[in-house]
Amino acid sequence: MATLPILQPVHTKKPPHPADIIKDISYKDVAGLNVVFINMPLRETAVPNTTPEGPLLMATRLRKHYDLPARVIDFNGYRIKDALAEKRGLPNGRHFSEREVYRFLVEHFSYYGTPDLVAFSGKITTLRWQETIAKMVRQILPHVFLVSGGGLATELKIGLFNYIPELDAVAHSEGDDTIIKICQDAKTIKEKGLRRAIESGSLNPYYLGEISNKPRLMYEGNRPRDLDALPYADIDILSDNDIIFKRVFGCDYKLVPSYLASAVWGVSANNSSAAPFTMTRSTTSVSSRGCPYGCKYCYRGTQGERQWAVRSAQHIHNQLVHYKERYGIDFHGFPDDNFAVTYGRIQDLVPLLGPLGIKWGTHTRLDEAAGLKPRPNRPGEYFFEDPLRVALMAKSGCTYIGAGPESACAKTIETLGKGGFTLSNGFEATKVFGKMYQFPRSMKYGIKNCQDVDIHVNCTWIKGNPNETLEDLKETVAFMAWQEQFYAPYGVRPEAVNKKMFTLTWYPGTEIIHHPKVRHELTRIFGLSFDPMTHEPLCNEAFHQYCLALDDATKVLEGPDGEPLNFSDIPNETFLKIRGLVDTGKTLEILNL
Repeated sequence: MATLPILQPVHTKKPPHPADIIKDISYKDVAGLNVVFINMPLRETAVPNTTPEGPLLMATRLRKHYDLPARVIDFNGYRIKDALAEKRGLPNGRHFSEREVYRFLVEHFSYYGTPDLVAFSGKITTLRWQETIAKMVRQILPHVFLVSGGGLATELKIGLFNYIPELDAVAHSEGDDTIIKICQDAKTIKEKGLRRAIESGSLNPYYLGEISNKPRLMYEGNRPRDLDALPYADIDILSDNDIIFKRVFGCDYKLVPSYLASAVWGVSANNSSAAPFTMTRSTTSVSSRGCPYGCKYCYRGTQGERQWAVRSAQHIHNQLVHYKERYGIDFHGFPDDNFAVTYGRIQDLVPLLGPLGIKWGTHTRLDEAAGLKPRPNRPGEYFFEDPLRVALMAKSGCTYIGAGPESACAKTIETLGKGGFTLSNGFEATKVFGKMYQFPRSMKYGIKNCQDVDIHVNCTWIKGNPNETLEDLKETVAFMAWQEQFYAPYGVRPEAVNKKMFTLTWYPGTEIIHHPKVRHELTRIFGLSFDPMTHEPLCNEAFHQYCLALDDATKVLEGPDGEPLNFSDIPNETFLKIRGLVDTGKTLEILNL
């Protein structure tokens, strides 16, 4: 097997912005093409509650702007409740089996017509499924143009050809524009054949040449220049799957109503969120792309990396009006990387979303929720932005914020790359269970400010951070306990405070790989090899097996010999005991270790 590095430069000259490449492509240039997107299954234990917006955005654009009958097969949307699911301890149901996936594909291609282009979408955690389904698609459709996009393709790029040789192309980063060129290339190949298409130069600038004895392409995505010019996702496209499900299983499964009835956040969502309220019919959409911050554990490649762009308040308003009229929603989730960066847009949302009567939630940093800033030239003094952005968000209907402080320990916060803004306002001494802790002031005021305006904050946490000690972790657990104490006078139950913890896992493309302990443990436990200059891994079989193990951020990864992957300074025995306490809802007992 070749060992292509993930970020190996493949173009001697960076292609133009894809918007410039597609500007002259009209609906006539892609007419007659049959396009199918396949969204891969994710965390089987979690209820599917977020519609696959990436494939839906592209399919909607192809339908509305290019008159193409693009469809989305959403394998993540289904959970089958049967004896097998019960036997496996999956109360919310199981994924399709591989045999069921194959039958679904055959039936879909038969009913809606043979696709000319099949495009995969999925995070790096879907590698195993992409490998499996690629073999199925190639067996059923030997000559289809097969492309992988989304998180997996963006993180591995051409290295993905090592593991899915059936692919003709990978498409990294934002695909809103490149999908148009992909469609044009698929039609050219269909009409001319692959060799003639290559010789004609029609596949430029994305044709790479031969890799592993097969012609390959890599599409370089980029931020659409105007997010408001894109149609918002048509969720009803998913209903095309309903008739296929009935033909395969002999019973009904209405995919869109299933999504609407599944809470975006809260205990029932089983996604490390907790909330003191419920929702009956909810939808989701991303309102902004990118994040200007540089957290070292976070991968933002598919949503614009550290570039920042937003949809306008009016565009968001139009979407929510449509969803309310069409689906009768009472809640909408914006699972952005960071919603609240642009203060002016929040102001614009108040008169537009406030009157709709739709509650909504999103992701925002606690320091932004705090709105607290050091007073220039007056050490130890601070002032609040006026009005607070969370107050404005509340006026426009916001009732939930998911924040990711990840730790309440200053040392760990610095290690994770969150120190600058989180720690800039200093610390407050706080007593928890009779012991004093120094909590970041921005974190405490973020919680307090949100409660003052009736926004619930759900904090997510990470354990097993590089060089983290047990005492460091106890500071985070103590902050959870402080939250319970703080909320009690307001009648907020302890269950509304999230006490689950992710385990720090290195995902390809994240900057935490530059920490020497991370590389050392990955090499020792999984046998990974890294470029000594860039710290990029080689896409060899050891890396392959590591990627296959990435399926759930809450679990502890184990190497081939069963040793846990633990970047912290906490002994493995204690580390696993902590995991057990978290898994059984006894997180606060960590304070007694």
